[in-house]
Amino acid sequence: MSMATATPRAGQTRKRTRIQAANEARILDAALEVFSTYGYRGATVDQIAGGAGMTKPNLLYYFRRKQDIYLAVLNRTLEMWLQPLEHLDAEGDPAAEITAYIDRKLELSRDNPEASRLFAMEIMQGSPILGPVLTGRLKKLVDEKAAVLKAWIDAGRLAPVDPYHLIFMVWATTQHYADFETQIRAVLGTKATRPAHFDIAKRTLEQVFLRGIIGD
Repeated sequence: MSMATATPRAGQTRKRTRIQAANEARILDAALEVFSTYGYRGATVDQIAGGAGMTKPNLLYYFRRKQDIYLAVLNRTLEMWLQPLEHLDAEGDPAAEITAYIDRKLELSRDNPEASRLFAMEIMQGSPILGPVLTGRLKKLVDEKAAVLKAWIDAGRLAPVDPYHLIFMVWATTQHYADFETQIRAVLGTKATRPAHFDIAKRTLEQVFLRGIIGD
Protein backbone atom coordinates (compact mmCIF):
# COMPACT_ATOMS: atom_id res chain seq x y z
CA MET A 1 0.00 0.00 0.00
CA SER A 2 1.40 3.39 -1.01
CA MET A 3 1.89 5.92 1.76
CA ALA A 4 0.20 8.48 -0.48
CA THR A 5 -3.00 6.46 -0.48
CA ALA A 6 -2.86 4.93 2.98
CA THR A 7 -6.12 5.02 4.93
CA PRO A 8 -6.85 4.22 8.56
CA ARG A 9 -7.69 0.58 9.18
CA ALA A 10 -10.98 1.60 10.75
CA GLY A 11 -11.77 3.58 7.61
CA GLN A 12 -11.55 0.37 5.61
CA THR A 13 -14.24 -1.34 7.63
CA ARG A 14 -17.70 -1.68 6.13
CA LYS A 15 -19.24 0.76 8.60
CA ARG A 16 -17.17 3.54 10.13
CA THR A 17 -18.73 4.47 13.46
CA ARG A 18 -18.73 7.83 15.17
CA ILE A 19 -16.50 6.35 17.85
CA GLN A 20 -13.98 5.28 15.20
CA ALA A 21 -14.05 8.75 13.64
CA ALA A 22 -13.60 10.39 17.05
CA ASN A 23 -10.68 8.10 17.92
CA GLU A 24 -8.99 8.79 14.59
CA ALA A 25 -9.33 12.52 15.24
CA ARG A 26 -7.81 12.07 18.73
CA ILE A 27 -4.89 10.19 17.23
CA LEU A 28 -4.27 12.83 14.56
CA ASP A 29 -4.50 15.66 17.09
CA ALA A 30 -1.96 13.92 19.31
CA ALA A 31 0.22 13.07 16.32
CA LEU A 32 0.29 16.68 15.18
CA GLU A 33 1.63 17.77 18.55
CA VAL A 34 4.23 14.98 18.66
CA PHE A 35 5.43 15.46 15.06
CA SER A 36 5.56 19.24 15.56
CA THR A 37 7.68 18.79 18.68
CA TYR A 38 10.02 15.97 17.65
CA GLY A 39 9.85 15.88 13.87
CA TYR A 40 8.97 12.79 11.88
CA ARG A 41 12.14 10.88 12.71
CA GLY A 42 12.08 11.72 16.42
CA ALA A 43 8.41 10.92 16.94
CA THR A 44 7.32 7.48 18.11
CA VAL A 45 4.03 5.60 17.98
CA ASP A 46 4.22 5.22 21.77
CA GLN A 47 4.35 9.00 22.19
CA ILE A 48 1.37 9.45 19.89
CA ALA A 49 -0.62 6.74 21.66
CA GLY A 50 0.13 8.35 25.02
CA GLY A 51 -0.95 11.76 23.74
CA ALA A 52 -4.18 10.25 22.41
CA GLY A 53 -4.88 8.54 25.73
CA MET A 54 -4.89 5.02 24.31
CA THR A 55 -2.67 1.96 24.23
CA LYS A 56 -0.29 1.31 21.36
CA PRO A 57 -2.21 -1.82 20.22
CA ASN A 58 -5.43 0.20 20.19
CA LEU A 59 -3.79 2.91 18.09
CA LEU A 60 -2.42 0.31 15.66
CA TYR A 61 -6.00 -0.83 15.04
CA TYR A 62 -6.51 2.52 13.34
CA PHE A 63 -3.10 3.07 11.72
CA ARG A 64 -0.60 0.34 10.87
CA ARG A 65 2.58 2.43 10.88
CA LYS A 66 3.99 5.76 11.95
CA GLN A 67 4.23 6.71 8.26
CA ASP A 68 0.48 6.21 7.87
CA ILE A 69 -0.24 8.48 10.83
CA TYR A 70 2.10 11.14 9.48
CA LEU A 71 0.51 11.00 6.04
CA ALA A 72 -2.96 11.25 7.56
CA VAL A 73 -1.94 14.36 9.51
CA LEU A 74 -0.52 15.98 6.37
CA ASN A 75 -3.55 15.01 4.30
CA ARG A 76 -5.89 16.50 6.89
CA THR A 77 -3.92 19.74 6.80
CA LEU A 78 -3.90 19.82 2.99
CA GLU A 79 -7.65 19.29 2.84
CA MET A 80 -8.09 22.10 5.35
CA TRP A 81 -5.96 24.41 3.17
CA LEU A 82 -7.77 23.44 -0.03
CA GLN A 83 -11.34 23.94 1.18
CA PRO A 84 -11.24 27.75 0.84
CA LEU A 85 -9.88 27.40 -2.70
CA GLU A 86 -12.61 24.92 -3.56
CA HIS A 87 -15.18 27.52 -2.55
CA LEU A 88 -13.86 30.07 -5.08
CA ASP A 89 -16.99 30.42 -7.20
CA ALA A 90 -16.70 31.13 -10.92
CA GLU A 91 -20.19 32.68 -10.83
CA GLY A 92 -19.37 35.02 -7.96
CA ASP A 93 -17.99 38.53 -7.89
CA PRO A 94 -14.17 38.38 -8.27
CA ALA A 95 -13.49 40.93 -5.50
CA ALA A 96 -15.80 39.17 -3.05
CA GLU A 97 -14.50 35.70 -3.92
CA ILE A 98 -10.83 36.64 -3.62
CA THR A 99 -11.44 38.56 -0.40
CA ALA A 100 -13.20 35.54 1.11
CA TYR A 101 -10.32 33.31 0.03
CA ILE A 102 -7.69 35.56 1.60
CA ASP A 103 -9.69 35.92 4.82
CA ARG A 104 -10.33 32.17 5.21
CA LYS A 105 -6.69 31.28 4.55
CA LEU A 106 -5.54 33.80 7.10
CA GLU A 107 -8.03 32.44 9.66
CA LEU A 108 -6.65 28.93 9.09
CA SER A 109 -3.13 30.20 9.74
CA ARG A 110 -4.33 31.89 12.92
CA ASP A 111 -6.20 28.84 14.20
CA ASN A 112 -3.84 26.03 13.04
CA PRO A 113 -0.24 27.27 13.18
CA GLU A 114 1.26 23.92 14.19
CA ALA A 115 -0.41 22.14 11.27
CA SER A 116 0.82 24.77 8.85
CA ARG A 117 4.41 24.57 10.11
CA LEU A 118 4.48 20.78 9.93
CA PHE A 119 3.12 20.93 6.39
CA ALA A 120 5.73 23.55 5.45
CA MET A 121 8.48 21.35 6.90
CA GLU A 122 7.37 18.45 4.69
CA ILE A 123 7.40 20.71 1.62
CA MET A 124 10.85 22.15 2.40
CA GLN A 125 12.21 18.62 2.73
CA GLY A 126 11.09 17.87 -0.83
CA SER A 127 7.73 16.28 0.03
CA PRO A 128 9.13 12.74 0.44
CA ILE A 129 5.78 11.43 1.71
CA LEU A 130 3.18 13.87 0.39
CA GLY A 131 4.63 14.32 -3.10
CA PRO A 132 2.10 12.16 -5.01
CA VAL A 133 -0.80 13.99 -3.38
CA LEU A 134 0.62 17.38 -4.36
CA THR A 135 0.92 16.39 -8.01
CA GLY A 136 -2.56 14.87 -7.94
CA ARG A 137 -5.28 16.38 -5.77
CA LEU A 138 -3.54 19.73 -5.20
CA LYS A 139 -2.51 20.29 -8.81
CA LYS A 140 -5.94 19.38 -10.17
CA LEU A 141 -7.71 21.88 -7.92
CA VAL A 142 -5.19 24.66 -8.56
CA ASP A 143 -5.48 24.11 -12.32
CA GLU A 144 -9.26 24.33 -12.04
CA LYS A 145 -9.25 27.56 -10.01
CA ALA A 146 -6.49 29.12 -12.09
CA ALA A 147 -8.85 28.66 -15.04
CA VAL A 148 -11.55 30.55 -13.11
CA LEU A 149 -9.14 33.43 -12.48
CA LYS A 150 -8.05 33.39 -16.13
CA ALA A 151 -11.67 33.65 -17.24
CA TRP A 152 -12.14 36.71 -15.03
CA ILE A 153 -8.95 38.20 -16.45
CA ASP A 154 -10.05 37.54 -20.04
CA ALA A 155 -13.39 39.19 -19.26
CA GLY A 156 -11.59 42.30 -17.98
CA ARG A 157 -12.76 41.73 -14.42
CA LEU A 158 -9.22 41.28 -13.07
CA ALA A 159 -5.89 42.81 -14.01
CA PRO A 160 -3.80 40.73 -16.45
CA VAL A 161 -1.71 38.78 -13.94
CA ASP A 162 -0.62 35.17 -13.98
CA PRO A 163 -3.37 33.24 -12.13
CA TYR A 164 -1.02 30.61 -10.72
CA HIS A 165 1.32 33.17 -9.23
CA LEU A 166 -1.65 35.03 -7.80
CA ILE A 167 -2.65 31.83 -5.94
CA PHE A 168 0.96 31.32 -4.81
CA MET A 169 1.04 34.89 -3.46
CA VAL A 170 -2.10 34.29 -1.40
CA TRP A 171 -0.53 31.13 0.00
CA ALA A 172 2.75 32.90 0.80
CA THR A 173 1.24 35.91 2.52
CA THR A 174 -1.44 34.13 4.53
CA GLN A 175 0.60 31.12 5.64
CA HIS A 176 3.46 33.42 6.64
CA TYR A 177 1.47 34.27 9.77
CA ALA A 178 1.66 30.64 10.89
CA ASP A 179 4.99 29.46 9.51
CA PHE A 180 6.91 32.56 10.64
CA GLU A 181 4.89 33.34 13.75
CA THR A 182 8.02 33.50 15.91
CA GLN A 183 9.56 36.09 13.60
CA ILE A 184 6.37 38.17 13.59
CA ARG A 185 6.23 38.10 17.40
CA ALA A 186 9.90 39.15 17.56
CA VAL A 187 9.15 42.20 15.40
CA LEU A 188 5.74 43.22 16.72
CA GLY A 189 6.10 42.15 20.35
CA THR A 190 2.83 42.32 22.27
CA LYS A 191 1.03 43.74 19.22
CA ALA A 192 1.14 40.23 17.72
CA THR A 193 -0.91 38.86 20.61
CA ARG A 194 -3.68 41.45 20.50
CA PRO A 195 -7.10 40.48 19.09
CA ALA A 196 -6.79 43.19 16.42
CA HIS A 197 -3.56 41.69 15.03
CA PHE A 198 -5.24 39.44 12.46
CA ASP A 199 -7.89 42.03 11.65
CA ILE A 200 -5.13 44.44 10.67
CA ALA A 201 -3.45 41.70 8.64
CA LYS A 202 -6.72 40.94 6.84
CA ARG A 203 -7.38 44.56 5.94
CA THR A 204 -3.81 45.04 4.73
CA LEU A 205 -3.78 41.94 2.53
CA GLU A 206 -7.23 42.70 1.13
CA GLN A 207 -6.20 46.24 0.24
CA VAL A 208 -2.92 45.23 -1.39
CA PHE A 209 -4.39 42.35 -3.38
CA LEU A 210 -7.59 44.01 -4.48
CA ARG A 211 -5.97 47.30 -5.46
CA GLY A 212 -3.38 45.37 -7.42
CA ILE A 213 -5.71 43.09 -9.36
CA ILE A 214 -9.02 44.96 -9.40
CA GLY A 215 -8.29 48.58 -8.63
CA ASP A 216 -10.78 51.28 -7.77
